[in-house]
Amino acid sequence: MKKEISFIDLFAGIGGIRLGFEKNGFECIFSSEFNKFCAETYFENFGEIPAGDITKINAKNIPTHDVLCAGFPCQPFSAAGEKEGFEDTRGTLFFDILRIIKEKKPNVVFLENVKYHDEGKTLQIILNKLKQLGYFISWEVLNSKDFGVPQTRERIIIVASRKKPFDFSKIKHSNKIVKIKDIVNEGEQFDYLTQKEYTIIDKKHQVRQKTGLMFVGYRNKPIRITGVRPNTHHLSRVHKQCNRIYSSDGVHPTISSTEISGRYHILHKNKVRKLTLNECFKLMGFNEKFKRPCPRAEQYRQIGNSVAIPMIEAVAKEIKNQLF
Repeated sequence: MKKEISFIDLFAGIGGIRLGFEKNGFECIFSSEFNKFCAETYFENFGEIPAGDITKINAKNIPTHDVLCAGFPCQPFSAAGEKEGFEDTRGTLFFDILRIIKEKKPNVVFLENVKYHDEGKTLQIILNKLKQLGYFISWEVLNSKDFGVPQTRERIIIVASRKKPFDFSKIKHSNKIVKIKDIVNEGEQFDYLTQKEYTIIDKKHQVRQKTGLMFVGYRNKPIRITGVRPNTHHLSRVHKQCNRIYSSDGVHPTISSTEISGRYHILHKNKVRKLTLNECFKLMGFNEKFKRPCPRAEQYRQIGNSVAIPMIEAVAKEIKNQLF
């Protein structure tokens, strides 16, 4: 009987990366998550309580594994790049990933992170440190909307391998752009806005962007008037993500971990309403069987911090095909 390809799930969150890898036959043998609410959700769905704070975990106590997976929070590197070794990343969570890699030497490292806005300096440091540990490095910015999820969510994916460079061009993308209206639930209790609470812009200005977004209006929330130029008051509303309204004929913008009230509004069937929590989870590729035991605010935070499962699944499939 063929041995399963093992992986560990660091910064596990609620298990989005784990689900993507397990769907391709990988076996999770260790997990770590600091947040107690995420750990509760993880336990409800996978039957295991993740180990806690990664900075306090001895790498020697982590089982030997084939793939290290980590969707780690990004922190700035204060003195990064000034030394030859990877110790100059000490004080960041990336340092803990490096010390585990150095100790366990997995065949493959899979990292998922937000796009960096420091002219590529942080990314280059990460790539250099992995190269110093003997890995071939490949990376790409992938968007969840290209994998059958109606959300434009760009993330950097890094695949490091001891065997050979990973070829991102072989990853299978979805042939169809899924729209918000394709995943909405029609039988739920919806929170609709009254017509006085929003403004829909002229149809000639409702242009589908290259990303698939269709911005169609904004909520009529009170705004600061002092110091605002005449005829630009509405822009103060538009510039705040929670006030924007998008058409269900397009895709949704990135679900945010800071929006714990779920103020995501769509125009669907000529009415404006909030997306439900169920729909937010579907925007990430979670199915209805996924258990969500935590308070609503925590669920919104969890889904905003999670990953688009179909995108992870597509990458994991090619990791298996190319590197194992």
